[in-house]
Amino acid sequence: MKSVRLVAAASLLAALFAAPLPQVSVALAADAATIQPKEGWYTKLVDNAFVARYAVLPKPDGVQIIDSRPTARKFDPGHIPTAINIPDTQFEKMVDQLPADKNTLLIFYCEGHECMLSHNSAYKAEKLGYTNIRVYAEGYPEWIQKGHIGAVSVPYIKKLLDEKAPMVLIDSRPKERKYDKGHIPGAISLPDSQFDKLAGERLPADKATPLYFYCEGLSCVLSSDSAAKAVKLGYKKVMVVPEGYPLWAKLYGPGPTAGSAAPAAAAPAIQQGKESGTITVASFEKIFKEAPDSIHIIDVRDGKEFETGTFKGARNVPINSLEKRIDELPTDKPIVFVCGAAGRSGEAVDMAKLLKPALKTYFLDADIKWTKDGSYTIVEKK
Repeated sequence: MKSVRLVAAASLLAALFAAPLPQVSVALAADAATIQPKEGWYTKLVDNAFVARYAVLPKPDGVQIIDSRPTARKFDPGHIPTAINIPDTQFEKMVDQLPADKNTLLIFYCEGHECMLSHNSAYKAEKLGYTNIRVYAEGYPEWIQKGHIGAVSVPYIKKLLDEKAPMVLIDSRPKERKYDKGHIPGAISLPDSQFDKLAGERLPADKATPLYFYCEGLSCVLSSDSAAKAVKLGYKKVMVVPEGYPLWAKLYGPGPTAGSAAPAAAAPAIQQGKESGTITVASFEKIFKEAPDSIHIIDVRDGKEFETGTFKGARNVPINSLEKRIDELPTDKPIVFVCGAAGRSGEAVDMAKLLKPALKTYFLDADIKWTKDGSYTIVEKK
């Protein structure tokens, strides 16, 4: 009986070792297990988790992610970080963009299951002799759906700046060592090492504002780290510019330095409130946060109240002395009058319109409380 069992066990082992082994790694088999190929697809597929291991900064060696979609319409405004763009329609003209080493892992993707561009390009690369090719069939739409941060190109940032599109461009590099020596025009400095300390002061209050982070190129992780922190703070439109300042300088020349007169970013427009002469609280806070130098804030409370706290940069002209001091009011920028409950600030607007109608004046129709350190609470009146 014992010999029969030994013979059976030996036969089973022999059968197992005789079975052919799969020609794919266990990890890759698991990645592709849930993906059902369609007709015409490239057969070696990978999933989101597989791609995520390589779509990181600093860019890993031995791998290249390739976006097969059209450049201006798709790649520039959004792609997987570290990907290069070789549109399938331009593949033959751009083969020099592929790595010289034919053993490099190539990961092609495009616009999802209905998009054949990545599969077509993968077959073309195979004909060129590349031996380690994969396709991420779900592509960029799933990348974003899964909660990953997307990337934009440097030319796309140039386009946004030229169009004066509403956004905040953030340089995550050290200020004195990098930003001050040259940065993308219009960018603010928010070093990643000081993000937690300075984010509340330098990032916009509106969490729907598009934020674009960059640093020192594909070897720099600072921008992606800061972008992840911004997402945790609740910002909804966060992207990275992986090629960062080095590519900007190469394409468009060195940016402004700390000592140069960089062109000022356009100040947010003043939004008038329902009542004549008012500025909405949202509009005021956006300007106060993003472009405080574009307005003059005049606090019309008395001196003792002013000393207990006010907006940073505000000037005190008590309402009782405003008529005598009307000629002291600046004329180069709009004026926003403030007080604690909108009574005196509203009166200041009426007085200015009567005595000096050329002035652009507004007031905050709101209840405001300040503390000595400059913090405040503000509630718009209904």
